[in-house]
Amino acid sequence: MKEDLLHFIWKYKKYPIKGLVTTSGEVVHLVSAGLHNHLSGPDFFNAQVELNEQLWAGNVEIHLKSSDWYAHNHQEDDSYNNVILHVVWEDDVTVFRKDGTEIPTLSLKEYIPLKLLHTYQELFNSKNYKFINCENEFTGVDEFLKNNWLDRLFVERLEQKSVFINQLLKETNNDWEQVLFLMLLKTFGSKINRESFIEIGKSIDFSIIRKLYHKPLLMESLFLGQASLLNKTNDGDTYFAELKKEYEFLKHKFSLNPVFKSPEFFRLRPSNFPTIRLAQLSALYAENNNLFHLLIENEHTDYIKILNIGTSEYWETHFNFGKISKKSKKGISNSFLNLLLINTIIPLKFAYNRYKGGLENERFLKMMSGIKKEENSIISKFGKLGETLENAKDSQAYLQLYTNYCVKDKCLECAIGASLMNIKG
Repeated sequence: MKEDLLHFIWKYKKYPIKGLVTTSGEVVHLVSAGLHNHLSGPDFFNAQVELNEQLWAGNVEIHLKSSDWYAHNHQEDDSYNNVILHVVWEDDVTVFRKDGTEIPTLSLKEYIPLKLLHTYQELFNSKNYKFINCENEFTGVDEFLKNNWLDRLFVERLEQKSVFINQLLKETNNDWEQVLFLMLLKTFGSKINRESFIEIGKSIDFSIIRKLYHKPLLMESLFLGQASLLNKTNDGDTYFAELKKEYEFLKHKFSLNPVFKSPEFFRLRPSNFPTIRLAQLSALYAENNNLFHLLIENEHTDYIKILNIGTSEYWETHFNFGKISKKSKKGISNSFLNLLLINTIIPLKFAYNRYKGGLENERFLKMMSGIKKEENSIISKFGKLGETLENAKDSQAYLQLYTNYCVKDKCLECAIGASLMNIKG
């Protein structure tokens, strides 16, 4: 037995309507199960329950055992003072509120049909699956229900990304331009260097970025110097020497402190080397002022024209200092441009829209639908289940499903899992 199953049983009333009695003998009639709360506090808000024909309105808390009330120290928490019913699987101790009044307890152990428990076991608690718990039933779920849930998951993913954006907004005193800068660094850093790149961004007062507009050599020396990539000597590399000289000037002028540890090169393709990514980003900021307005506030932005910028000539024959390579342009590829749109531009547009009080979701669904889907092992495995993923909206929704529900075994908080239980349970 798991607590999430008790939540499901309570929410969807998978128990007899009549004949429920508390452990102290009070007849229970459920008027409203309440609103399921996934955050801190009681599990269901604003429930309505009749006890011996007297109506009570308040919150419901659910545990496997009554004693979990004390294990979680709810008796010391004022937010649990309005709990009107304690729903448990097993009643092993009498529970009291902070003011000393007893809380009625309903034990579900004797009321739940075995068929429901067996269904849960077969669907979600079997270890025979290779990818996700419900993989054998997944394609049979009603398409209308599935598509609505996936749209909700896409918005949920944007809301989740907004948490980090709002955190940055607070740290930068509501400077959206600087937040964009940090978010771009996060994406340019990719999975391996994202934290390192954000640290580099935070080490630079954004007013310096504004002062170096239209000064590409100084901008590049700032980015690479703050990344501690100009510390070593490269004899014979005149461009390295020039960057280092300019950085020493900037370091003294603005009292700069580079990051302690330079970004990683290991396990990266040359096109993703931190030298190349920082050179690209420095070129972007040297060429464009007020990027936030251009990319986020402006509703008719030509993203390719703005973002698909090259690098200084040196990087056309280098991936790192001191090592000459075959000449090639180091502009931003279409696939990386899509990543910027998926992970930076659209999440920032969404967060900014919410910041201004907007609540519409349709235009963000439409924007993401126009971007090619991501390709990774998770997306590939959903495809093997028979799912059709056509664009980035789909891939983002399925990634949210997998990382926030499937991996965490939150099957009964998932509309797909809940529907399977309702069909078979």
